[in-house]
Amino acid sequence: MAGALAIVVGAVVAVSLSAGASSTTPKKTAATTGTPPTTTISLQSPTSYTPSAPAGGTDDYHCTLVDPHVTTDATIVSSQFFPESPEVHHAILFLVPPDLAQQADVADHLGQGWTCFGESPLPGTSFVQVSNTPWLSAWAPGHGLDTVPKGTGVPFPAGSLVIMQIHYNLLVGDNPVRSKLVLHTVPASTNLTPLHLDLLPAAPDIPCPAGVTGPLCDRAASLVDLGQRFGASQVQFVNFLEQFCRGAAAADPPGGDTTSCTWPAPSGTIVRLTAHMHLLGRGMKIVLDPGTPDAKTLLDVTNYNFDYQRSYNLATPVTTKHGDTIQVTCTYDPKLRQELPQLRRLPPRYVTWGDGSSDEMCLALVNYISTSNAPSL
Repeated sequence: MAGALAIVVGAVVAVSLSAGASSTTPKKTAATTGTPPTTTISLQSPTSYTPSAPAGGTDDYHCTLVDPHVTTDATIVSSQFFPESPEVHHAILFLVPPDLAQQADVADHLGQGWTCFGESPLPGTSFVQVSNTPWLSAWAPGHGLDTVPKGTGVPFPAGSLVIMQIHYNLLVGDNPVRSKLVLHTVPASTNLTPLHLDLLPAAPDIPCPAGVTGPLCDRAASLVDLGQRFGASQVQFVNFLEQFCRGAAAADPPGGDTTSCTWPAPSGTIVRLTAHMHLLGRGMKIVLDPGTPDAKTLLDVTNYNFDYQRSYNLATPVTTKHGDTIQVTCTYDPKLRQELPQLRRLPPRYVTWGDGSSDEMCLALVNYISTSNAPSL
């Protein structure tokens, strides 16, 4: 299980999904007295990319390798992604360490990029290896300029390459897209504490609403279709989530409009939380130490809107210790599949976790300061 947890724990990250492509423009900004100099790095492809959905699907995940020309160790303090088109569902910016640069360069096909469904961006790797290329930042609809919590930053080592994974939703359109990412960094010598990220998912199991029928309303048939669209690794990840979250019930998971999963909490201080679901999502609750006298609700989003996703800096950061747990619970409205313009033209289906915009997710992003990195008082 420790290997499988690599996807949900242990990436040094900042929140604010990103994308871009292959031109970079480092630029130093004059610093006010007493503040460190800020460097602005702009990443944008020299050409547009026209998304196309493989395997008869309606989604495209495309990765591009870019060299930000970071010549000295730095720390990211803010970022902003400009999707430039409604086709962009979300984007993730991955760090490529020097020892993986050659593998990433081969995958890039002389600047053409590659298809990259799944949790790990490099071809030939699985979700258990995702921590080899940790998230630098992430974007979803509703995000603007994303400044990390005060006193923290995201390490950006010299010589790093960057993979920009962009998810295009072809239910919205298939126009050429040229997205842009802007990073703001300060020298690594700046007195900032590294910001860490845990990704805590739960397994949606959403049956077709009463009175709605179709071949894909059968869960097994729906998973076969999921594998055809995104590959066998996607179904394997669904099965892993079911086993971890439901245990003995994983073979025949109970369907419904809610799902939950309990994970080990990171040891440190939680400073920011983000809720991510797709178009059927309605709410997410994140609870520390559920079912105990010390249970504490960290976040309760009751009006989730896919088109306005945001991160929540905790007014009072919460300290956790070894042995604490975090429960993530998501709520959905299955009837939206027959009501939303993007979804109602699709055949009815039993909805599970999946990379597609017409699939679902239940993912809590937990930003924290690790106990080992906590500043001394």
